[in-house]
Amino acid sequence: MKIIKIDGTNPEPDKIEIVRRAMKMGSIIVYPTDTVYGIGANIFDEKAILKVYSIKKRSRTKPLSICLSKIEDIKKVALMDIKTENIIRKILPGPYTLILKKNDKISSLLTAGSDRIGLRIPDNKVCRDLTRDFPITSTSANLSGHDIPESAEEVLEQLGTSIDIMMDTGVYEHAVPSTVIDMTVYPPEVMREGAGNNHLIKSIINDF
Repeated sequence: MKIIKIDGTNPEPDKIEIVRRAMKMGSIIVYPTDTVYGIGANIFDEKAILKVYSIKKRSRTKPLSICLSKIEDIKKVALMDIKTENIIRKILPGPYTLILKKNDKISSLLTAGSDRIGLRIPDNKVCRDLTRDFPITSTSANLSGHDIPESAEEVLEQLGTSIDIMMDTGVYEHAVPSTVIDMTVYPPEVMREGAGNNHLIKSIINDF
């Protein structure tokens, strides 16, 4: 297991490239987002997806979200009409997970057999650089049912050497997961309140 210290604001391109190449080869990483540390794997590598479930000790009946680089990438993996896209552009990048209908490029392993997928575009340059070539899994870097780690040290206490690369950008004080919004229903529904401006989200939904 390798620890890579990286600048969370201006990530070093050579370090990003090392991690991206490793994921292309099936490696499992822990990376920073705008909310908490997440576990990342190439979403088009089913063996890697299974490793993520195993590492977290997560039931395969529970779906995994994915992290994308930019809003334009959403149409590569999910269905999005103009009205939905207008809302998304008001809140992303940001600390939100949006539930949309998936397309046939998304493995059923990620969605636990459902037709929906959770999408994130964090307000974090490391994430956007890492996912430039392909989306990666986005799930908190903890064992299922355990506290969410706030530092690389706490991540390693839980996950140990089961991961291949730990990208360390420092400590998250009072780490809070993303707010989850179901965009497949009318009007959109907040499924979990978390990080972000929940008053803004409710106002946008009311105007939908």
